[in-house]
Amino acid sequence: MTATAPPLRTLTRRSLTRLLLVTVALLGALLAGAVPASAHAALTGSDPKDGAVVATAPAQVSLTFSEGVALDANSIRVLDPTGKRSDTAELVNLCSGDIVKYGVRLRTGLPNGTYTVAWQAISADSHPVSGAFTFSIGAPSATAAVVPSQEVGGGLVGVLYGIARYAAYAGFVLLTGGAAFVLACWRRGATVGPVQRVVVGGWLTMTAATLAMLLLRTPYTGSGKLSDAFDLNGLRAVLETKPGAALISRLLLLGAAALFVSVLFGAYAKREDEAEKKDLTFGLAIGGTVVAAGLAATWALAEHASTGLQPGIAMPVDVLHLLAVATWLGGLTTLLVVLFRAPGIERAAVLRFSRIAFWSVAVLAATGVYQSWRQVGTWSALVDTAYGQLLLVKVGLVAVLVATASVSRRWTARLSERTAPEAEAASIVEQRSGEAEPEPVTVPDDGKDTKRAAQLARQQAAMSTAREKRIRDADPERTGLRRTVLAEAGVAVVLLAVTTVLTQTEPARTQQAVDRAKAGSQVAVADRPVDIRLPFDTGGQNGKGTVELTLDPGRTGANDLHIYLQDPAGKPKDAPEVKVAFTLAAKSVGPLPVVPDHVTTGHWSASGVQLPMAGDWQISVTVRTSEIDETTVDKNVKIG
Repeated sequence: MTATAPPLRTLTRRSLTRLLLVTVALLGALLAGAVPASAHAALTGSDPKDGAVVATAPAQVSLTFSEGVALDANSIRVLDPTGKRSDTAELVNLCSGDIVKYGVRLRTGLPNGTYTVAWQAISADSHPVSGAFTFSIGAPSATAAVVPSQEVGGGLVGVLYGIARYAAYAGFVLLTGGAAFVLACWRRGATVGPVQRVVVGGWLTMTAATLAMLLLRTPYTGSGKLSDAFDLNGLRAVLETKPGAALISRLLLLGAAALFVSVLFGAYAKREDEAEKKDLTFGLAIGGTVVAAGLAATWALAEHASTGLQPGIAMPVDVLHLLAVATWLGGLTTLLVVLFRAPGIERAAVLRFSRIAFWSVAVLAATGVYQSWRQVGTWSALVDTAYGQLLLVKVGLVAVLVATASVSRRWTARLSERTAPEAEAASIVEQRSGEAEPEPVTVPDDGKDTKRAAQLARQQAAMSTAREKRIRDADPERTGLRRTVLAEAGVAVVLLAVTTVLTQTEPARTQQAVDRAKAGSQVAVADRPVDIRLPFDTGGQNGKGTVELTLDPGRTGANDLHIYLQDPAGKPKDAPEVKVAFTLAAKSVGPLPVVPDHVTTGHWSASGVQLPMAGDWQISVTVRTSEIDETTVDKNVKIG
């Protein structure tokens, strides 16, 4: 017995318009708080600290970040109470091991008062970050220092850059998914105009968005002025950065994609010999997969996947994730266009896409779980951070989309059971309409009535379009499939927007690291040794220097300890005595003393240093440079 669709009214243009308006409203609600976007890198500490009052002027101001950042001589500015610059504009690299730390030297003879530190950087995943804080020498005072009130990456430039990002993702989805739909599901689609417009539109959108991002990159990460988009010097500087190289690579790959599209809708569409077409299908599939993977890699190599935990695994996983999204959502969009705009589509093509969509969702789920673990880390971060909350929204949307897709699969199964040809459906429609189709009217081409001939041609075209629409609407299973696919597409658009916002939001791991740093602890990076660097001054002659301490593997149990002393010039420095103590105040453990052995000039070490439990340990290093000159410096470190 043939399945019968539930009685549904024909989808009107008005109802379609309403659905689109609802989708736009949802997008507006999602995007309203998306710009300016949080960056991946975050400030986790400073010396002096925000709001600190120091007795004497420090030699330098240093900033510690959660991830790698790019800075220049003007990235860190120290302004005196009158608003004048008090630093030497000399960037000092203080990075050591896992610690990302930079500073600027201060001028000598600074007067007492409140100083403002304004900083701006570009994180390793391409997002700009900025901020400001104050410290005081002697005592706080009024300050006239003015720092930009607008966060870097915000304003009109930030909005335009965000729109370009969304458009680039959407274009990639349409280009990749539409082409995959033609080659894997419906080869005849290469000759269908609406399908061609989907793929070509995706290519044009992605190309225009990439060019816009390349031009906006200078003001987006710098001044925020739209006029700087045409600054050639700024553009040259952008091309030397990782994000700039990724955008240029994307443009080159889009050139290869243009050749692919021209062959797909040119020679491939015109090819009639099935054997030759099969060979060309294989070649286009291989070439298209390489180009699509390359385009996906331009995001993976320059954004979240390229930094943080396990980048060597995260980048190929991110490429797979993007390809799965594009295959599913791009194919879904193409199917929707075919169902509404094309005369018809074979049932076998819809079934093939249903199977491909299923495996795409499987890949999407697997890669999504890994990405979520990598960026979130803990269950509490799912509700305590903006990234975790957005991720929950995304998971909910995926669940809704999968549920809607299951309904579409039921309609597809019913569609496969129908045996009446399209011609028979057309005959039934004509009988129900109660009127016969008018025969085409031919007007002799005598050159005297061209206007009438053109009018009749338009009428015949309109009748042909109406006939095709009646054939489509006469199939109840096809009508039901159209409705559910339209619902899927609406949810998919919102899902794509949420995914794009996630790429601009500070990952939960980073946010929690910032919160812990504000609480006074330095966070040790998983699977890496603890590496800290502290200045010291014993107060005596030649009493100044820097102590570097490495604790490997930096976990509970036995650890290897290495200590290096350097003088202000960076050369190894010896001392009569160096001691270390470990204290876990929360558990009333310690201090646990360690006396390292002197290895060579400026180097001490100890093996088998036992840390019995995890927690926030205080590491205290005591340096004695003479019989009476001694000092102790300490740092809190998270031991997992």
